[in-house]
Amino acid sequence: MKRKHQYIRYLLLMTISFLLTGCWSSKEIEDLGIIVGTSLDLETGDVSSEEQQDARYANRDLLTITNQFITSETTVSGTKEGTLPEKAYKNVTETGDAVLPTLRNMLLKVDKRSFAEHSKVIIIGEELASTVNLQQTLDFFLRELEIRPSGLLLIAQNRASQALETNEPTKIPAFQLVEMMEGHERTTKILPPMTVAKLEGKLYSDSSFLLQNVLAEDGEVRFAGAAVIEGKTKKLRGFLNESDLEGIAWITGKGKGGLVKGFDEESGAPIIYEIISAKSKIIPLIKEDQISFTIKIQTEGRISEHWVLSDKAFDNRFLKKAEKVFEKEIERLVKKVLEKTQHEFQTDVAGFGNKIRIDYPKVWQKIKKDWDQTFSEVPITCEVNVTIKDYGTSGD
Repeated sequence: MKRKHQYIRYLLLMTISFLLTGCWSSKEIEDLGIIVGTSLDLETGDVSSEEQQDARYANRDLLTITNQFITSETTVSGTKEGTLPEKAYKNVTETGDAVLPTLRNMLLKVDKRSFAEHSKVIIIGEELASTVNLQQTLDFFLRELEIRPSGLLLIAQNRASQALETNEPTKIPAFQLVEMMEGHERTTKILPPMTVAKLEGKLYSDSSFLLQNVLAEDGEVRFAGAAVIEGKTKKLRGFLNESDLEGIAWITGKGKGGLVKGFDEESGAPIIYEIISAKSKIIPLIKEDQISFTIKIQTEGRISEHWVLSDKAFDNRFLKKAEKVFEKEIERLVKKVLEKTQHEFQTDVAGFGNKIRIDYPKVWQKIKKDWDQTFSEVPITCEVNVTIKDYGTSGD
């Protein structure tokens, strides 16, 4: 907790240093409301009574925007006698049919100057992402110079505003989400971060892609798989679960760490494989206009835990059997997520089309327009090679 408060003070001090570079434009820190996170949800309610009378607003999709602020009053330094504030953050919500006017209307209920250069995360609700084109939703954020291009993009299952709430008053949800994302280097169940800068390229490429999914329930927030964004429509197509993400990580070879759980064939006892390295190669083959792919996966790792009660659990024969167990499990994860992305969602989120674009550019020009549909019918085989290097674990 002390570390968190020190970080907030540091953030406020850094803000002061930027604002004091020129006396004519300096702002007092007490006058600032630093935006650290923003959520956007589709709203079925009404806009203000004045706008309700305008026929142009009839049957329009409305946005509910929530900004998460930290101010001098929400930090320990801004309270009397060092007592803790009720919350370490303040959420302010406003509804409208476009982002900028809605944010300006927020000024009517905020007594601080909004400062967004330290914004950490933008969260988009499930209903909004599946109804409105992401490029339209995020147009303002992609244009606005004050928005940090390193800010994270997340999709919330259910309402996005719930992800900016917590039962722990001393914690700031926007900061929590950023810290949780750092776990992607130790598990294949979290995607590598998607920033505002990276997202812009994805949107203009018309390729399908994934965004990290966040689930908020009863004031608790957790990552729970990924949102599938369809390239053509730029809308939410559906969700992959956590084991699906493991399969995606094996296909792309982008997983930096993680575990695989298998079961001993004789005893049924669990065996845990910890990844040291993982490589994947997607090989396209085009023969007589028929497209197919082979995925070749190679990984080295260690047995970090096992529950096999046998003196033979350390000999080479046991290790070779364990390697086969893990190879089957990795292949199962890959086939499972391919079944979902090819047949249920019909979207290529693992970069198969990009391999054709590189290796067969002329063919790609002919098929790229309807690639997701073509991808849903393409045969894909998987070859996995696991090498167990040693026993032991690297820790948490």
